[in-house]
Amino acid sequence: MYRSLILCIVVTFLSCNQVQYGEKNEIGHSYYFNSISGDNSNLGTKEKPLKSLDYIEKISLKEGDKILLANGSTFTNTINLTDKNGVEVSNYMADKNTKIPIINSEGKIAAVFVENSSNITINNIEITANGGGPNKSFHNKIKTDLRTGILYLVTDNEIYNNLYISDLKIRDIFFENPGYIRSEKEVRTPNGTKSYGWGIRVVNLSDVGNLVNIKIENSSFINISHTAIRFKGIRENQFNNIEILNNIVLRSGGPGMVFNSTKNLYANGNDINYSGSFDDTRKWGRGSGLWTWGSSFAVISNNKFQNANGPADSAGCHIDFNCNDIIVENNLSKNNAGGFIEILGNNYNCAYRNNVSINDGHRVKGKKGAFQEGKTFWLSGYIGRGKERNGPFNSYIYGNKVYVGKDIIPKIAVDKAARGVFVANNIFYFENDPVMVLGDQYKPDVGGGSQIKNVFFENNIFKKNHWPKEVLIQPINNIYHPGVVKVDDIIEGLNFFEKEIEINYLETDSKGLWQGF
Repeated sequence: MYRSLILCIVVTFLSCNQVQYGEKNEIGHSYYFNSISGDNSNLGTKEKPLKSLDYIEKISLKEGDKILLANGSTFTNTINLTDKNGVEVSNYMADKNTKIPIINSEGKIAAVFVENSSNITINNIEITANGGGPNKSFHNKIKTDLRTGILYLVTDNEIYNNLYISDLKIRDIFFENPGYIRSEKEVRTPNGTKSYGWGIRVVNLSDVGNLVNIKIENSSFINISHTAIRFKGIRENQFNNIEILNNIVLRSGGPGMVFNSTKNLYANGNDINYSGSFDDTRKWGRGSGLWTWGSSFAVISNNKFQNANGPADSAGCHIDFNCNDIIVENNLSKNNAGGFIEILGNNYNCAYRNNVSINDGHRVKGKKGAFQEGKTFWLSGYIGRGKERNGPFNSYIYGNKVYVGKDIIPKIAVDKAARGVFVANNIFYFENDPVMVLGDQYKPDVGGGSQIKNVFFENNIFKKNHWPKEVLIQPINNIYHPGVVKVDDIIEGLNFFEKEIEINYLETDSKGLWQGF
């Protein structure tokens, strides 16, 4: 009994004297960090902040807790949120400094690393990581060494909810150090074979786990060696309910944004410029502004896709294979090397509608290292290397205004595997006669001698009767507008139709577009 009494006294003493970091907020605790005035002997209050982010490991974060970084500070470690729920990472005003805090994660896997966690909020931080090579600590479930601004992983077979990211500035994210030169062959691989830097990468490695309700908004991504925002799963529908709103992507070495295994995506108001950039030898040098792959139910609207570059791909926005119900609408697509309309195989009920395209598809195969033609209009049956082409099925293309200037030869490709094409109420104003080319995703299509089935191609405006006769879909009841049309007229959306026809189901399509016509 005496020993039990002593033990109780000791336990009570220890619990009473446990170090309590931070100060209470309305739900949990707030932990303050200041790289300038902080001290690692402090308790992380606003008046006495901690100095280094590695002290987060000593804190048992709970729901409602906040990690607050002082404006004007620069930190050099990773914030690790593994199996944490209801945590916010943000900034606070210190000494009237208005410059948001910086996390320099050079040599780290990420500035903010999140795994198997719900209700995570990250906002008002600047992130940079200009090299550093292999990570000092490497996640054992990721096969490729990489560097990211923010990395979120699902590795357990659970449902995780609510990831909210806003008002970030992510810039200069590279794996290799300055001066590294990539092999010229690397750009020919599907996504690059070496390690790269990524802005935000969301990865699902689980069998049946899911991440639901994700919003990324009002953030900028500048000078990223590969993709600014990338979702990647290993099965269908591993990310549900995604909003990507009002972000800026400038000079990404790969695509601006890639969405794989997503369901219910809304991408609106984003401005993506110079994707596929190769102004740094550490970049991949190839990429569309945005593309979906193995995804369903997406609305991609009111975005700007401009100046995508690269020897292949590099359209404004393209729909890669194994998708359904993807709608690309009301966007500006301008000066993208790969082209404007691109729908690959195994795609069902997808649409390009009411977009403006200016001088897209200017790339010429065989020039400046290009191994794929740029195309103004491309329906491809490609579903993977070595596989028989299939589809796309029920492609709706209407209300678009397409201008290709005198310095570009428009190129058209339609795979014989396509089934169901609706093309109406478009303006195809080509200064030069367009030509038919074969689709050339790794291996050129074999072409075909007869027109494909289930086509409605009517009431489109052309400058003259110059749609290539070899193409497997042919227009009827055209409207010709031989006068001079200014690019500004196209951009401003002037309507040259006396009467537009009603958009309706294809003859063999009982489903139509999930958002209606």
